[in-house]
Amino acid sequence: MFQWFREISGNEKRTFWACFGGWALDSLDVQMFSLVIPAIIAEWSISRTQAGLVGGATLVASAIGGWVAGMLADRIGRVKTLQWTVAFFSIFTFLCAFAQTYPAFLVLKSLQGFGFGGEWAAGAVLMAEAIRPEHRGKAMGTVQSAWAVGWAAAVLLYALMFSLVPADTAWRVMFGIGILPALLILYVRRGVEEPVARKTAQSTGTGTLESVPLFGIFSPQVLRMTLVGGLLGVGAHGGYYALMTWLPTFLKTERHLSVLGTGGYLAVIIVAFFCGCLVSAQLLDRIGRRATILLFSICCVATVVVYLFLPLGNVAMLVLGFPLGFFAAGIPASMGALFSELYPRGTRGTGVGFCYNFGRVVSAGFPVLVGHMSANMSLGVAIGIDAAIAYSIVVVAVLMLPETRGRTLADDLPEPEIIVPLPRAHRR
Repeated sequence: MFQWFREISGNEKRTFWACFGGWALDSLDVQMFSLVIPAIIAEWSISRTQAGLVGGATLVASAIGGWVAGMLADRIGRVKTLQWTVAFFSIFTFLCAFAQTYPAFLVLKSLQGFGFGGEWAAGAVLMAEAIRPEHRGKAMGTVQSAWAVGWAAAVLLYALMFSLVPADTAWRVMFGIGILPALLILYVRRGVEEPVARKTAQSTGTGTLESVPLFGIFSPQVLRMTLVGGLLGVGAHGGYYALMTWLPTFLKTERHLSVLGTGGYLAVIIVAFFCGCLVSAQLLDRIGRRATILLFSICCVATVVVYLFLPLGNVAMLVLGFPLGFFAAGIPASMGALFSELYPRGTRGTGVGFCYNFGRVVSAGFPVLVGHMSANMSLGVAIGIDAAIAYSIVVVAVLMLPETRGRTLADDLPEPEIIVPLPRAHRR
């Protein structure tokens, strides 16, 4: 499975580990909040709605950060943007530990979100341009699995801190430890080189601030890719958040799964996410980007139907949590490679940042819709309908995109042709 890693160069490996470490530490800082929500509610006597507002504000800020960082990556370079975004989210994670009021925490957490959204966009484009085309899908899908590594680390840190110190101190210690990702900057500065294509563009004057239009992703050449890519992002994130936001409540209130919330349940989801990323990484370079995303999205719909509509026992529900998380993870793991290959060099960072994060913003409405629909139907039915709609959007969007497997990123791309049927994957 990892034979490809032995074939890539030293700089490709250093770039891989820099991005893997960035996304793992990114996940560590992000997942802390979901684990310490009860302690924060108790700290300032806030409501669940106010706690939810923190999560929503962070999500919106991360989307804006992703787009802005993508534009910066097209102007000042991928490596430099990655350094700045890692420093940004590390510092504001650290400052969250010293927040004395709820409004201050809300602002600091939103600024943290701006940073980690930007770090994903800069890292995705850096990886896409640094890794050779035949291994790009495997590398980028595998890097996405770092999210599960960071998530697991956050759970372990949570268990350790809350067992050693009082809750009102433990959550602050966790955010204080969030400064550690800043150390990654030292590695990036010493070991990671700017992709050759980018350096060439800068040396010839084609990568300057003046020559890269702020809204170049809406130019006629790539407008269609931007619209369809954004639609794909909406479906992918919408399905994931509709499931993962309400699934715990569904299992507890309607399925009465007593194991919910324990380390065992979290382990199933985390391991499933990790495995889903690794498998999709292999498929991306074997069967192509479109076929991989189509396969995972169809499997998501099928798994959701079985999981939410069939009369299953508690053990079966827990076991089926694995394929549910597995298939849900495979789609986000595929988007970095696909989005990077849709855009010409001058607007690649902007395009990747926009498509991925536009979907993240719009997807915030899916959990809200589930809650609204559950007033007139069972929660399981509401989740199932919303998730099925979201993943159906993914199917429609991916059928409207060209296959990009093996595409060389050093050259500007021609205007993509309209492709509706799913042909056999081919190289360009």
